[in-house]
Amino acid sequence: MTLLTTDKHYRVCPFCEGMCGVEITTEAGRVKSVRPDRDNVWSRGHVCPKGTTLGEVHHDPDRLRSPMIREGNQWRKATWDEAFERCETLLHGVRERHGPEAMAAYLGNMIAKCFGVNRYTGEFLKQAGIANIFSSSTVDQQPKNLACQLMYGDMWRIPIPDLDRTDLMVIFGGNPAASKGSIFSHPNVMQGIADLRKRGGRAIVVDPRRTGTAKKADQWIGIRPGTDAAFLLGVVHTLFDEKRVRLGHLEPWVEGAAAIEALAADYPPEKIAEFCGVEPGVIRTLARDISEAPSAAVYGRIGLCNQEFGTLASWLIDVVAALTGNLDREGGLMWSREAAPHLKLSPPYPSDAPVITGYTRVRGAPKVLGQSPAGCFAEEMNEPGEGRIRGLVTVAANPALSAPSAGAVADGLADLECMISVDIYLNETTRHAHVILPTASVLEQPHWDSWAWPFALKSGGHYSPPLYEPPAGWCPDWEVMLRLGAICGGARNRDIDIAALDDDYFAGMCRQVGIDPAVAMDHAPDPGPERILDLAIRTGPYGDRYGENPGGVNLATFKAEPHGIMLGEARPCVEEVVTTPSGKIELAPDFILNDIPRLEKALARPQPETVLVSRRQLSSMNSWMHNVDTLMRGRHRCTLQIHPADAARLGVEEGDLVRIASSENAVVAPAEITGDLVPGVVCLPHGWGHDAEGAEMQVARAHAGINSNRLSPGSALDVPSGNAVVNGIPVALEKAAESAA
Repeated sequence: MTLLTTDKHYRVCPFCEGMCGVEITTEAGRVKSVRPDRDNVWSRGHVCPKGTTLGEVHHDPDRLRSPMIREGNQWRKATWDEAFERCETLLHGVRERHGPEAMAAYLGNMIAKCFGVNRYTGEFLKQAGIANIFSSSTVDQQPKNLACQLMYGDMWRIPIPDLDRTDLMVIFGGNPAASKGSIFSHPNVMQGIADLRKRGGRAIVVDPRRTGTAKKADQWIGIRPGTDAAFLLGVVHTLFDEKRVRLGHLEPWVEGAAAIEALAADYPPEKIAEFCGVEPGVIRTLARDISEAPSAAVYGRIGLCNQEFGTLASWLIDVVAALTGNLDREGGLMWSREAAPHLKLSPPYPSDAPVITGYTRVRGAPKVLGQSPAGCFAEEMNEPGEGRIRGLVTVAANPALSAPSAGAVADGLADLECMISVDIYLNETTRHAHVILPTASVLEQPHWDSWAWPFALKSGGHYSPPLYEPPAGWCPDWEVMLRLGAICGGARNRDIDIAALDDDYFAGMCRQVGIDPAVAMDHAPDPGPERILDLAIRTGPYGDRYGENPGGVNLATFKAEPHGIMLGEARPCVEEVVTTPSGKIELAPDFILNDIPRLEKALARPQPETVLVSRRQLSSMNSWMHNVDTLMRGRHRCTLQIHPADAARLGVEEGDLVRIASSENAVVAPAEITGDLVPGVVCLPHGWGHDAEGAEMQVARAHAGINSNRLSPGSALDVPSGNAVVNGIPVALEKAAESAA
């Protein structure tokens, strides 16, 4: 862990889409302080609490610094050669006994924050030939990916709100006060909302909770969880009914507006008001506000995705934007113009490819866009029969906490014949692994955020060099992914030629963007992720294309600017984005419309007395940052938020323990009574439950909390996308016997 330099260091925090620049000072080989970088061209001195703990994460004594092999219940440190040999024995054993169909991978969202792993996960999957791919995507974003694939022809061309130029910001199911912005990269969303209001604009939040964001908005519309699709249909109905539809410059690009009008005719606000728990006049007024504003940015995020009608709700956000002329325009929803478009370096999911790529073994649930639903993960491990998952590779994932049916997931993980984990912690999931291959720490690797920049409306970049060298003999993260993928695919460890694999992978990327691989390799001969980043920058909209554009930029340009470089802003670009077979924005895809009858049936059924939603907290990144002591100080935050009326009905007072039971399981949590909820809605944070035997995260264990995903039934899926339903879960409450005090 040798410090590479002794000066001040300028980096970008990798923990979320905020991309906050930080100034790191070291002393005697350790991080002394982490402060906001006021000269960073993106964040200009803004940072959240997570960004100030980069040093604590790096120095965390629980972080793994060598490969680990489990023998029985005991763990031992191993060399990299030993670890890969053990992986080969285990993985090949599963293939020989059960066939490759018994292998699975589970990918976590922290992949995006790891420089080498991020750029080699796709090649890992290709080499491994694994058909059962699970990930966090089907817990929190698959409906949006599906809607964009069908509407625009590209699952990753997600339009994002132009907060800095809008007159009206409407947020459905998002809470930037906690998330900093999710699939929405902005230097400081909450300051952006404050600035919007200062210039005479308005902010409106539609959410079952009066979130931190809602408290800073002009209006909070409390909605019953899981009913956003119906609410938005009421908005669309009003737009057509009152002749407020204005396609503007999108007129020649839109197909299906008449079908939307015919559909929405059946959903006047009066029909869906009781279902949504919102007065008809409120729905109509919001439609008028959006249509009458000089510009309006309507944004929907995770609360829309992980509910019963996630695809319908996520799709209708973009429908409303298009119908009001607020799609692909300044102040509305726009697409980014990324300086280093990594997603162009590997073939995208083809626009004319089938949405459904197969079906799960046990339930026969569709695999959508190549992903098996996370809600099916437990049963695919636990249900006997041919094709049962017997071998698993997890990459930066903690499904024992983050996946539905979490209790059954933990049981399944414990029974696997082979489990390999790429992770920096021995946590609730990796405790079940047979081999753990650690990645470098956040300060032992470079960083360029290939996840956040695609969702930013300013074009630029910031290269962060590593501060520390990894331990002697370290196997680089990208090489781990290539080697592990080849082993999974049946190769012998001793026969793997990493250099050849990497050159072949890089050459394919070059051809994808029209570059001669020999030319690119001549400019950047060293293997690994930096030459991929260089290729992305050079072939981006501002790049030099290896000399074809002499005034363009490359990776060296950014390395010379420690505070980053800004290059431009997004502009209308519908003609560049849309790649559907028709060449138009498909406003009414049949695959999505086929889910309307399911919504219609839901309108007629009785509503449960109490439903559960989840919440995120600013000081954590899902389940990942609870081992940082600084972030865990203060009052206990794993509480059940409950409305005063519901608390009175149950005889519950502040701090009392409450038993929460769903069809899946039951847990007990202390009550936090608050009026910041719609009555009949209770709320638990996700990512907690750090009391598992064998996990070695001492700070997290001291603040264990309870795992809300033990209540999430894996059987509950958004039908079109296969996304898990973890919001709006019917629950029964009762006061527990003892007080939390």
